[in-house]
Amino acid sequence: MDTDVLIVGAGPTGLALGVDLARRGVDAWVLERGERLFPGSRGKGLQPRTMEVFDDLGVLDAIHAAGGTYPVGMVWKNGERAGEHHLFDPAEPSEGSPYNKPWMVAQWRTQEILATRLAELGGKVALGREVVDLAQDAEGVIAHLSSGDTLRARYLVAADGGRSAVRRALGIDMTGETVDPNPTLVADVRIDGLDRDNWHIFPPREGADFLAICPLAGTEVFQVTARFPEGTDVDLTPDGIRKVVADRSHIPAENLTEVRWASDFRPRAALADRFRSGRVFLAGDAAHVHSPAGGQGLNTSVQDAYNLGWKLGAVLTGGAPAALLDSYEEERRPIAAQMLDLSTGVHRGEVRRGDATRQLGLGYRESSLTLEARDAAPDGALRAGDRAPDGTVDGVRLFDAFRGPHWTLLALGTEAPEGVTGPVARVVRGGAHDAYGTGLFLVRPDGYVGWAGDTPDGLDGYLSRFSPTARPGRNRGGPAQPCSPRGNG
Repeated sequence: MDTDVLIVGAGPTGLALGVDLARRGVDAWVLERGERLFPGSRGKGLQPRTMEVFDDLGVLDAIHAAGGTYPVGMVWKNGERAGEHHLFDPAEPSEGSPYNKPWMVAQWRTQEILATRLAELGGKVALGREVVDLAQDAEGVIAHLSSGDTLRARYLVAADGGRSAVRRALGIDMTGETVDPNPTLVADVRIDGLDRDNWHIFPPREGADFLAICPLAGTEVFQVTARFPEGTDVDLTPDGIRKVVADRSHIPAENLTEVRWASDFRPRAALADRFRSGRVFLAGDAAHVHSPAGGQGLNTSVQDAYNLGWKLGAVLTGGAPAALLDSYEEERRPIAAQMLDLSTGVHRGEVRRGDATRQLGLGYRESSLTLEARDAAPDGALRAGDRAPDGTVDGVRLFDAFRGPHWTLLALGTEAPEGVTGPVARVVRGGAHDAYGTGLFLVRPDGYVGWAGDTPDGLDGYLSRFSPTARPGRNRGGPAQPCSPRGNG
């Protein structure tokens, strides 16, 4: 084998997966067909749940420094300010959900931050490496590159976008619909004489469609979005983009001084019929394609990587059975389908950008990995399969305790079992907690409650599904350690 895992595509999905595997000691290569990382801003919105993921992956400070909150929309009419538009329903932060609203970071900056983190962990991105075909057997996958070279790995993850060459090579179809037949332009530009305090919105005028110009937080660049009548050939040249801006707003064409990146698309929603074929997995846009209106595509994609990363790590370095990987499609495909419906609803004006788009309510209650061992949990109580909220228990911040490639056991208002071994590396003890109540809560490496019980009965049996044997030198097992008040994740 050349490596344990080949990750095809160095977008946010592939890079997040690379980071997660690197911190688990998994040998993984990230391949990118381009000679540089994607240069545009397309996926610029990070939802609160993704911010929690980035907290765990060690990039949250850099993400905060690189971006900012979404500006209030300013509606223009005939060159005059005509009123404000609030894109998102308001939400206040809470102890359990400290990241309460979307954070704007241009996609190219998110990728740079993840690539830097990957390098810190000893990984790297191989640019100019295009996978054009593959073959697999019972032991691994062979990737054929456009250069004529081949690479062999135990597993391969396709994170190569909506036109995934890997998905096509596997013969996996996508089922979906056109959300909007009208083409849309998106471009990163510099504009003189336009304030950066608002997201500038120019409603349709006679003979034209809408235009929106959003200042990209943390940069000097604006993102231009313009919609055109069905059948229009969108002009992506600088002069073509200047003409659109001048025709649809009060901004003179010459004020648009630079076009850094431009593209066009027709919004669609599509879901791969399968997320796995043998030793190959689909993640991100290779598995599901969204309208950008709901801000769900990049976020759902990063969370695909987060779900798959700990499972590959458990199988490759933790002694878990390979059957654990079956749960990836079981858990992620229904979530992707749900988020596709949400994105389409937002695009068509049927759904507000609110609690659902923040993705904090998503979970895996129906998963085969979830076991609710309490006979009668109170109505509305946190249950196995739910996202594990933040909070403070006996001086320990829970997100600090969770941070890292391990499982965490919370013993709240009850005694913790002695000698917990295997993948559990943190035990947090304390009294009853508002968000959790009382009981034992086993938190998965991706921040969801896998098992919940009133007593330890059944806990060892549950854990044995994930770490039945130890591999000398490659397993983080051993007795679980209590977490200090400062946390050391």
